[in-house]
Amino acid sequence: MDVVLREVHDSDLPVFFRQMNDPESLRMAAFTPKDPADRDAFDAHWRRIRASSDVLRTILADGDVVGSAAVYGEPGEREVTYWVDRAHWGRGIATAALAALLAQVPERPLYARAAADNTGSLRVLGKCGFRRAATARGFAQARGEEIDEVVLTLRD
Repeated sequence: MDVVLREVHDSDLPVFFRQMNDPESLRMAAFTPKDPADRDAFDAHWRRIRASSDVLRTILADGDVVGSAAVYGEPGEREVTYWVDRAHWGRGIATAALAALLAQVPERPLYARAAADNTGSLRVLGKCGFRRAATARGFAQARGEEIDEVVLTLRD
């Protein structure tokens, strides 16, 4: 499978919106927008992040849009995030996409967060060199409650 990153195109946004409204994906991601079905809020969010200096990419697998990956935040506190359509989970796409993103962003340290029970995402982050640095609790919109999360760091 050929996994590549490219700049986000306007035509990617409806695909992202659909992907980010899958109930199982939302539950697993946990830390999501208050109302992921609010298209106006979604569009405003994407306008804002596309206008920022952050690194934002579309993930393509064999030419199909399957998700997004980004690095955002202030220097010294920058975090990675990614989203892969559930139909493509378990195929190594998230790991390949995150590795490609990390190759494009040489600054370190980088941070990541994942719900403590999101074993798939924790596995992807570990394969890409992130190490557990701390645990925290936060309100997970998608679950309607506070949950445990893992904070990870990539130093090298």
